Amino acid sequence: MSVSPTTRPNHDIAPGPARVTWPGLATPPHSPARARIAEALFRRAVAPLPVRVVFAGGERIGTGGPVMRIVRPKAFFHRLGAGSKIGFGESYMAGDWTSTQLAELLTPFAATLSTLIPPVLQKVGRRLAEARTPAADRNTPTGSRANVHRHYDLSNELFAAFLDESMTYSAAWFAEPADTLAQAQLRKIDGVLDMAGVRSGQHVLEIGTGWGALAIRAAERGARVTTLTISAEQATLAQQRIDAAGVADRVQVLLRDYREAQGSYDAVVSVEMIEAVGAEYWPTYFAAIDRLLRPGGRVGLQAITMPHDRMLAARHDYSWIHKYVFPGGLIPSVTAIEENVAAHTGLRIVERRSLGPDYAHTLAHWRRTFLDRWDDVAVLGFDETFRRMWEFYLAYSEAGFRVGYLDAFQLSLAERAAL
Repeated sequence: MSVSPTTRPNHDIAPGPARVTWPGLATPPHSPARARIAEALFRRAVAPLPVRVVFAGGERIGTGGPVMRIVRPKAFFHRLGAGSKIGFGESYMAGDWTSTQLAELLTPFAATLSTLIPPVLQKVGRRLAEARTPAADRNTPTGSRANVHRHYDLSNELFAAFLDESMTYSAAWFAEPADTLAQAQLRKIDGVLDMAGVRSGQHVLEIGTGWGALAIRAAERGARVTTLTISAEQATLAQQRIDAAGVADRVQVLLRDYREAQGSYDAVVSVEMIEAVGAEYWPTYFAAIDRLLRPGGRVGLQAITMPHDRMLAARHDYSWIHKYVFPGGLIPSVTAIEENVAAHTGLRIVERRSLGPDYAHTLAHWRRTFLDRWDDVAVLGFDETFRRMWEFYLAYSEAGFRVGYLDAFQLSLAERAAL
Protein backbone atom coordinates (compact mmCIF):
# COMPACT_ATOMS: atom_id res chain seq x y z
CA MET A 1 0.00 0.00 0.00
CA SER A 2 1.35 3.44 -0.86
CA VAL A 3 1.21 6.21 1.71
CA SER A 4 -0.44 9.56 1.18
CA PRO A 5 0.87 12.63 3.03
CA THR A 6 -2.32 12.72 5.10
CA THR A 7 -2.03 9.16 6.39
CA ARG A 8 -1.76 9.16 10.19
CA PRO A 9 -0.97 6.50 12.78
CA ASN A 10 -4.09 4.64 13.83
CA HIS A 11 -5.23 4.94 17.45
CA ASP A 12 -8.22 3.08 18.84
CA ILE A 13 -10.36 4.65 21.56
CA ALA A 14 -8.42 2.97 24.38
CA PRO A 15 -4.83 4.11 24.98
CA GLY A 16 -1.80 1.88 24.80
CA PRO A 17 1.07 0.95 22.48
CA ALA A 18 -0.54 -2.21 21.14
CA ARG A 19 -3.19 -0.03 19.50
CA VAL A 20 -0.79 2.13 17.48
CA THR A 21 0.00 1.10 13.91
CA TRP A 22 1.95 2.77 11.12
CA PRO A 23 -0.03 2.63 7.86
CA GLY A 24 2.01 3.18 4.74
CA LEU A 25 5.49 3.47 6.27
CA ALA A 26 6.59 0.13 4.83
CA THR A 27 6.04 1.36 1.26
CA PRO A 28 7.11 4.89 0.30
CA PRO A 29 5.01 6.97 -2.12
CA HIS A 30 5.98 6.67 -5.77
CA SER A 31 6.44 9.82 -7.86
CA PRO A 32 9.69 9.78 -9.86
CA ALA A 33 9.36 13.42 -10.91
CA ARG A 34 8.88 14.69 -7.37
CA ALA A 35 11.66 12.42 -6.10
CA ARG A 36 14.09 13.90 -8.64
CA ILE A 37 13.16 17.45 -7.62
CA ALA A 38 13.48 16.54 -3.95
CA GLU A 39 16.93 15.03 -4.50
CA ALA A 40 18.15 18.10 -6.36
CA LEU A 41 16.89 20.44 -3.63
CA PHE A 42 18.31 18.25 -0.87
CA ARG A 43 21.75 18.10 -2.45
CA ARG A 44 21.74 21.86 -3.02
CA ALA A 45 20.70 22.54 0.57
CA VAL A 46 23.15 20.13 2.21
CA ALA A 47 26.26 21.05 0.20
CA PRO A 48 27.24 24.09 2.35
CA LEU A 49 26.15 22.67 5.71
CA PRO A 50 28.57 21.42 8.43
CA VAL A 51 27.30 17.85 8.15
CA ARG A 52 28.41 14.72 6.30
CA VAL A 53 25.72 12.91 4.31
CA VAL A 54 26.90 9.45 3.28
CA PHE A 55 24.98 7.52 0.63
CA ALA A 56 24.74 3.73 0.46
CA GLY A 57 27.25 3.63 -2.40
CA GLY A 58 29.83 5.69 -0.52
CA GLU A 59 29.16 9.13 -2.05
CA ARG A 60 29.51 11.98 0.45
CA ILE A 61 28.16 15.52 0.48
CA GLY A 62 28.30 18.36 3.01
CA THR A 63 31.32 20.14 4.49
CA GLY A 64 31.85 17.66 7.33
CA GLY A 65 30.46 17.13 10.81
CA PRO A 66 27.71 14.91 12.26
CA VAL A 67 27.05 11.99 9.94
CA MET A 68 23.74 11.15 8.25
CA ARG A 69 23.77 7.76 6.50
CA ILE A 70 21.17 7.35 3.76
CA VAL A 71 20.74 3.59 3.49
CA ARG A 72 17.74 3.60 1.11
CA PRO A 73 18.17 6.65 -1.17
CA LYS A 74 15.27 5.80 -3.48
CA ALA A 75 12.77 5.49 -0.64
CA PHE A 76 14.23 8.57 1.10
CA PHE A 77 13.81 10.86 -1.90
CA HIS A 78 10.35 9.53 -2.72
CA ARG A 79 9.24 10.40 0.80
CA LEU A 80 10.82 13.85 0.55
CA GLY A 81 9.14 14.38 -2.80
CA ALA A 82 5.74 13.50 -1.36
CA GLY A 83 6.12 16.21 1.29
CA SER A 84 9.34 17.41 2.90
CA LYS A 85 7.64 18.61 6.11
CA ILE A 86 6.48 15.06 6.78
CA GLY A 87 8.73 12.88 4.64
CA PHE A 88 12.03 13.71 6.33
CA GLY A 89 10.82 12.49 9.72
CA GLU A 90 8.91 9.56 8.25
CA SER A 91 12.03 8.40 6.44
CA TYR A 92 13.86 8.28 9.77
CA MET A 93 11.00 6.32 11.31
CA ALA A 94 11.10 3.88 8.40
CA GLY A 95 14.89 3.46 8.60
CA ASP A 96 15.68 5.06 5.23
CA TRP A 97 18.44 7.02 6.97
CA THR A 98 20.21 6.83 10.32
CA SER A 99 22.52 8.87 12.52
CA THR A 100 24.26 8.23 15.82
CA GLN A 101 24.39 12.02 16.44
CA LEU A 102 20.79 12.90 15.70
CA ALA A 103 20.40 16.16 17.65
CA GLU A 104 23.82 17.37 16.50
CA LEU A 105 22.94 16.51 12.90
CA LEU A 106 19.54 18.24 13.01
CA THR A 107 20.96 21.43 14.56
CA PRO A 108 22.51 22.80 11.31
CA PHE A 109 19.27 21.99 9.48
CA ALA A 110 17.27 23.87 12.12
CA ALA A 111 19.65 26.85 11.98
CA THR A 112 19.02 27.29 8.24
CA LEU A 113 15.41 26.13 8.14
CA SER A 114 14.02 29.28 6.57
CA THR A 115 16.66 29.43 3.82
CA LEU A 116 17.18 25.77 2.90
CA ILE A 117 14.64 26.08 0.07
CA PRO A 118 14.47 29.30 -2.01
CA PRO A 119 11.33 31.40 -1.29
CA VAL A 120 9.92 30.94 -4.80
CA LEU A 121 10.14 27.16 -4.45
CA GLN A 122 8.61 27.35 -0.97
CA LYS A 123 5.56 29.07 -2.50
CA VAL A 124 5.35 26.45 -5.23
CA GLY A 125 5.70 23.72 -2.61
CA ARG A 126 2.80 25.10 -0.59
CA ARG A 127 0.57 25.14 -3.67
CA LEU A 128 1.55 21.58 -4.56
CA ALA A 129 1.39 20.21 -1.01
CA GLU A 130 -1.18 17.47 -0.62
CA ALA A 131 -1.08 17.35 3.18
CA ARG A 132 -3.80 19.36 4.87
CA THR A 133 -4.70 19.57 8.53
CA PRO A 134 -7.50 17.04 9.07
CA ALA A 135 -10.77 18.60 10.16
CA ALA A 136 -10.79 16.23 13.14
CA ASP A 137 -7.63 17.94 14.47
CA ARG A 138 -9.43 21.23 15.16
CA ASN A 139 -9.37 22.03 18.86
CA THR A 140 -13.08 22.01 19.49
CA PRO A 141 -13.94 20.55 22.90
CA THR A 142 -14.34 17.13 21.26
CA GLY A 143 -11.31 17.54 19.00
CA SER A 144 -9.10 18.67 21.87
CA ARG A 145 -9.89 15.53 23.84
CA ALA A 146 -9.03 13.37 20.83
CA ASN A 147 -5.79 15.27 20.20
CA VAL A 148 -4.69 15.04 23.83
CA HIS A 149 -5.59 11.36 23.91
CA ARG A 150 -3.26 10.61 21.00
CA HIS A 151 -0.23 11.90 22.90
CA TYR A 152 -0.72 12.10 26.65
CA ASP A 153 -2.77 8.93 26.97
CA LEU A 154 -0.18 6.72 25.28
CA SER A 155 1.01 5.30 28.60
CA ASN A 156 1.87 6.80 31.97
CA GLU A 157 4.65 4.19 32.20
CA LEU A 158 6.17 5.48 28.95
CA PHE A 159 6.50 9.01 30.30
CA ALA A 160 7.75 7.76 33.67
CA ALA A 161 10.56 5.97 31.85
CA PHE A 162 12.27 9.19 30.69
CA LEU A 163 10.95 12.05 32.86
CA ASP A 164 12.42 12.88 36.26
CA GLU A 165 10.73 11.81 39.48
CA SER A 166 8.47 14.89 39.49
CA MET A 167 6.93 13.67 36.21
CA THR A 168 7.26 17.17 34.76
CA TYR A 169 6.94 17.35 30.96
CA SER A 170 8.01 20.93 30.18
CA ALA A 171 11.15 23.08 30.15
CA ALA A 172 13.24 22.93 33.30
CA TRP A 173 15.20 25.92 34.63
CA PHE A 174 18.89 25.13 35.10
CA ALA A 175 20.35 27.96 37.19
CA GLU A 176 23.34 26.05 38.60
CA PRO A 177 25.83 23.80 36.74
CA ALA A 178 25.31 21.02 39.26
CA ASP A 179 21.51 21.03 38.97
CA THR A 180 19.83 17.68 38.49
CA LEU A 181 16.84 17.60 36.17
CA ALA A 182 14.53 17.21 39.16
CA GLN A 183 16.02 20.27 40.88
CA ALA A 184 15.72 22.31 37.69
CA GLN A 185 12.09 21.26 37.26
CA LEU A 186 11.17 22.35 40.78
CA ARG A 187 12.89 25.69 40.19
CA LYS A 188 10.81 26.10 37.02
CA ILE A 189 7.59 25.32 38.90
CA ASP A 190 8.49 27.79 41.65
CA GLY A 191 9.22 30.38 38.97
CA VAL A 192 5.73 30.04 37.50
CA LEU A 193 4.09 30.10 40.94
CA ASP A 194 6.10 33.21 41.86
CA MET A 195 5.01 34.95 38.66
CA ALA A 196 1.39 34.25 39.64
CA GLY A 197 2.06 35.41 43.21
CA VAL A 198 0.85 32.11 44.66
CA ARG A 199 0.90 32.03 48.47
CA SER A 200 -0.84 30.44 51.43
CA GLY A 201 -4.58 30.87 51.64
CA GLN A 202 -5.15 31.52 47.94
CA HIS A 203 -7.35 29.52 45.59
CA VAL A 204 -5.37 28.70 42.45
CA LEU A 205 -6.63 27.45 39.09
CA GLU A 206 -4.25 25.34 37.02
CA ILE A 207 -5.11 24.81 33.34
CA GLY A 208 -3.34 21.62 32.30
CA THR A 209 -2.61 19.27 35.22
CA GLY A 210 0.12 17.16 33.71
CA TRP A 211 0.93 14.57 36.37
CA GLY A 212 0.31 16.90 39.28
CA ALA A 213 3.74 18.32 40.14
CA LEU A 214 2.74 22.00 40.04
CA ALA A 215 -0.51 21.41 41.94
CA ILE A 216 1.42 19.57 44.66
CA ARG A 217 4.00 22.36 44.91
CA ALA A 218 1.30 25.05 45.13
CA ALA A 219 -0.51 23.07 47.83
CA GLU A 220 2.75 22.77 49.76
CA ARG A 221 2.82 26.58 49.79
CA GLY A 222 -0.54 26.46 51.57
CA ALA A 223 -2.71 27.27 48.55
CA ARG A 224 -5.90 25.47 47.57
CA VAL A 225 -5.72 24.22 43.97
CA THR A 226 -8.29 23.34 41.34
CA THR A 227 -6.51 21.73 38.42
CA LEU A 228 -8.03 20.90 35.03
CA THR A 229 -7.04 18.23 32.51
CA ILE A 230 -8.71 16.46 29.60
CA SER A 231 -6.34 13.48 29.76
CA ALA A 232 -7.92 10.58 31.63
CA GLU A 233 -4.57 8.81 32.02
CA GLN A 234 -2.94 11.92 33.50
CA ALA A 235 -5.85 12.59 35.82
CA THR A 236 -5.63 9.10 37.31
CA LEU A 237 -1.90 9.23 38.02
CA ALA A 238 -1.99 12.87 39.13
CA GLN A 239 -4.59 12.00 41.76
CA GLN A 240 -2.45 9.11 43.00
CA ARG A 241 0.58 11.37 43.25
CA ILE A 242 -1.41 14.07 45.03
CA ASP A 243 -2.69 11.49 47.54
CA ALA A 244 0.84 10.17 48.10
CA ALA A 245 2.13 13.72 48.70
CA GLY A 246 -0.43 14.21 51.46
CA VAL A 247 -2.11 17.25 49.90
CA ALA A 248 -5.36 15.68 48.66
CA ASP A 249 -7.35 17.90 51.04
CA ARG A 250 -6.06 20.97 49.19
CA VAL A 251 -6.09 19.81 45.53
CA GLN A 252 -9.08 18.99 43.35
CA VAL A 253 -8.41 17.31 39.98
CA LEU A 254 -11.18 17.85 37.44
CA LEU A 255 -11.46 16.10 34.08
CA ARG A 256 -12.63 19.29 32.42
CA ASP A 257 -11.86 21.54 29.43
CA TYR A 258 -10.71 25.09 30.20
CA ARG A 259 -13.78 26.36 28.32
CA GLU A 260 -15.99 24.62 30.86
CA ALA A 261 -14.23 26.05 33.92
CA GLN A 262 -16.27 27.91 36.51
CA GLY A 263 -15.47 29.92 39.59
CA SER A 264 -13.24 32.78 40.64
CA TYR A 265 -9.55 32.38 41.53
CA ASP A 266 -6.79 34.42 43.13
CA ALA A 267 -4.26 33.14 40.60
CA VAL A 268 -4.27 31.18 37.34
CA VAL A 269 -1.30 29.11 36.18
CA SER A 270 -0.82 27.19 32.95
CA VAL A 271 2.40 25.53 31.82
CA GLU A 272 2.93 24.69 28.15
CA MET A 273 -0.75 24.13 27.51
CA ILE A 274 -1.32 27.03 25.09
CA GLU A 275 0.55 25.14 22.34
CA ALA A 276 -2.37 22.67 22.22
CA VAL A 277 -5.05 25.38 22.06
CA GLY A 278 -4.68 26.37 18.40
CA ALA A 279 -4.78 29.93 17.01
CA GLU A 280 -8.51 29.66 16.36
CA TYR A 281 -9.11 29.31 20.10
CA TRP A 282 -6.45 31.62 21.55
CA PRO A 283 -9.06 34.37 22.06
CA THR A 284 -11.28 31.89 23.92
CA TYR A 285 -8.35 30.69 26.06
CA PHE A 286 -7.30 34.15 27.18
CA ALA A 287 -10.88 35.33 27.65
CA ALA A 288 -11.45 32.31 29.92
CA ILE A 289 -8.39 33.19 32.01
CA ASP A 290 -9.62 36.78 32.31
CA ARG A 291 -13.12 35.62 33.29
CA LEU A 292 -11.83 33.20 35.95
CA LEU A 293 -9.29 35.55 37.56
CA ARG A 294 -10.40 37.63 40.53
CA PRO A 295 -9.71 41.40 40.48
CA GLY A 296 -6.12 41.98 41.56
CA GLY A 297 -5.10 38.40 40.75
CA ARG A 298 -2.10 37.33 38.71
CA VAL A 299 -1.44 34.77 35.98
CA GLY A 300 1.69 32.66 35.54
CA LEU A 301 2.13 31.16 32.07
CA GLN A 302 4.85 29.09 30.50
CA ALA A 303 4.79 28.76 26.73
CA ILE A 304 6.95 27.39 23.95
CA THR A 305 7.31 30.17 21.39
CA MET A 306 8.73 30.85 17.95
CA PRO A 307 9.55 34.13 16.15
CA HIS A 308 6.40 35.89 14.93
CA ASP A 309 7.27 35.82 11.22
CA ARG A 310 7.93 32.08 11.36
CA MET A 311 4.71 31.49 13.27
CA LEU A 312 2.76 33.33 10.60
CA ALA A 313 4.46 31.30 7.87
CA ALA A 314 3.83 28.00 9.65
CA ARG A 315 0.35 28.51 11.05
CA HIS A 316 -1.40 26.65 8.21
CA ASP A 317 1.23 23.93 7.81
CA TYR A 318 0.56 20.27 8.49
CA SER A 319 3.92 18.87 9.49
CA TRP A 320 5.48 15.68 10.80
CA ILE A 321 5.06 16.89 14.38
CA HIS A 322 1.31 17.38 13.81
CA LYS A 323 0.86 14.01 12.18
CA TYR A 324 2.77 11.91 14.70
CA VAL A 325 3.23 13.81 17.97
CA PHE A 326 1.02 16.85 18.63
CA PRO A 327 -2.09 16.88 16.45
CA GLY A 328 -3.83 20.24 16.34
CA GLY A 329 -0.91 22.07 17.93
CA LEU A 330 0.47 25.49 17.06
CA ILE A 331 3.38 27.16 18.83
CA PRO A 332 2.60 30.86 19.38
CA SER A 333 4.93 33.83 19.23
CA VAL A 334 5.32 36.23 22.13
CA THR A 335 3.78 38.85 19.84
CA ALA A 336 0.71 36.66 19.26
CA ILE A 337 0.35 36.18 23.01
CA GLU A 338 0.66 39.92 23.61
CA GLU A 339 -1.91 40.68 20.90
CA ASN A 340 -4.43 38.17 22.27
CA VAL A 341 -3.93 39.33 25.85
CA ALA A 342 -4.49 42.95 24.78
CA ALA A 343 -7.54 42.15 22.64
CA HIS A 344 -9.35 39.67 24.90
CA THR A 345 -8.41 40.48 28.50
CA GLY A 346 -7.89 43.37 30.88
CA LEU A 347 -4.37 42.08 31.54
CA ARG A 348 -0.89 42.75 30.30
CA ILE A 349 2.48 41.01 30.50
CA VAL A 350 4.49 42.51 33.37
CA GLU A 351 7.41 40.07 33.63
CA ARG A 352 9.05 37.52 31.36
CA ARG A 353 11.85 34.98 31.54
CA SER A 354 13.37 33.00 28.66
CA LEU A 355 14.15 29.30 29.15
CA GLY A 356 15.10 28.43 25.56
CA PRO A 357 18.64 27.10 26.23
CA ASP A 358 17.29 25.35 29.33
CA TYR A 359 14.74 23.54 27.15
CA ALA A 360 17.51 22.23 24.89
CA HIS A 361 19.23 20.90 28.03
CA THR A 362 15.95 19.38 29.27
CA LEU A 363 15.29 17.62 25.97
CA ALA A 364 18.83 16.23 25.90
CA HIS A 365 18.17 14.72 29.35
CA TRP A 366 14.90 13.17 28.16
CA ARG A 367 16.37 11.78 24.95
CA ARG A 368 19.36 10.17 26.65
CA THR A 369 17.16 8.63 29.33
CA PHE A 370 14.60 7.41 26.79
CA LEU A 371 17.30 5.64 24.77
CA ASP A 372 19.04 4.28 27.89
CA ARG A 373 15.74 2.83 29.12
CA TRP A 374 14.44 1.64 25.79
CA ASP A 375 14.30 -1.97 26.95
CA ASP A 376 11.88 -0.91 29.71
CA VAL A 377 9.75 0.98 27.17
CA ALA A 378 9.76 -1.93 24.71
CA VAL A 379 8.41 -4.23 27.42
CA LEU A 380 5.33 -1.98 27.49
CA GLY A 381 4.64 -2.99 23.88
CA PHE A 382 6.13 -0.08 21.92
CA ASP A 383 7.90 -1.09 18.71
CA GLU A 384 11.10 0.00 16.94
CA THR A 385 9.20 2.44 14.70
CA PHE A 386 7.90 4.17 17.82
CA ARG A 387 11.46 4.31 19.21
CA ARG A 388 12.72 6.07 16.09
CA MET A 389 9.70 8.38 16.07
CA TRP A 390 10.18 9.42 19.70
CA GLU A 391 13.95 9.82 19.30
CA PHE A 392 13.41 12.02 16.23
CA TYR A 393 10.80 14.12 18.06
CA LEU A 394 13.08 14.77 21.03
CA ALA A 395 16.18 15.44 18.90
CA TYR A 396 14.27 17.63 16.43
CA SER A 397 12.90 19.71 19.30
CA GLU A 398 16.30 19.97 20.99
CA ALA A 399 17.85 21.24 17.77
CA GLY A 400 15.16 23.92 17.45
CA PHE A 401 15.90 25.26 20.93
CA ARG A 402 19.65 25.02 20.38
CA VAL A 403 19.55 27.48 17.48
CA GLY A 404 16.78 29.75 18.72
CA TYR A 405 14.20 28.65 16.17
CA LEU A 406 12.19 27.79 19.28
CA ASP A 407 12.17 29.48 22.67
CA ALA A 408 10.23 29.09 25.92
CA PHE A 409 8.99 31.89 28.14
CA GLN A 410 7.60 32.22 31.62
CA LEU A 411 5.20 35.17 31.64
CA SER A 412 3.51 37.05 34.46
CA LEU A 413 0.20 38.75 33.65
CA ALA A 414 -1.52 41.35 35.80
CA GLU A 415 -4.39 43.81 35.48
CA ARG A 416 -3.65 46.85 33.34
CA ALA A 417 -5.56 49.09 35.77
CA ALA A 418 -3.44 47.88 38.69
CA LEU A 419 -0.18 49.07 37.15
